[in-house]
Amino acid sequence: QVQLVESGGDLVQPGESLRLSCAASGAALDNYAIGWFRQAPGKEREGVSCISSGDGSTYYADSVKGRFTVSRDNAKNMVYLEMNSLTPEDTAIYYCARRGYPLCDTKPYSYQYDSWGQGTQVTVSS
Repeated sequence: QVQLVESGGDLVQPGESLRLSCAASGAALDNYAIGWFRQAPGKEREGVSCISSGDGSTYYADSVKGRFTVSRDNAKNMVYLEMNSLTPEDTAIYYCARRGYPLCDTKPYSYQYDSWGQGTQVTVSS
């Protein structure tokens, strides 16, 4: 049973950067796609990024494309989300999740992912 723990969330000003980490224990992540989701108050959970196993192909939502970068370090059983040029619209709880499949291939949808972390809060405000 894999356990995922996110970290790195913080309160930052618009234009600043953050790097979120997703640490896995209990099972290896290297055969699975890993997604990042976020949920803002009063809004539905949104899939923002995904990274496949193997070729490491990635997906980004239009709202974060060009600003966010997802990466993985299978040796450390870690996945990262580098977030640049943050805006108040990026304020949300961010979750990482494991898909029971090696490829992202589409926009991440919650039902495709079987293991979730508890989330880390990102607040962007001046």
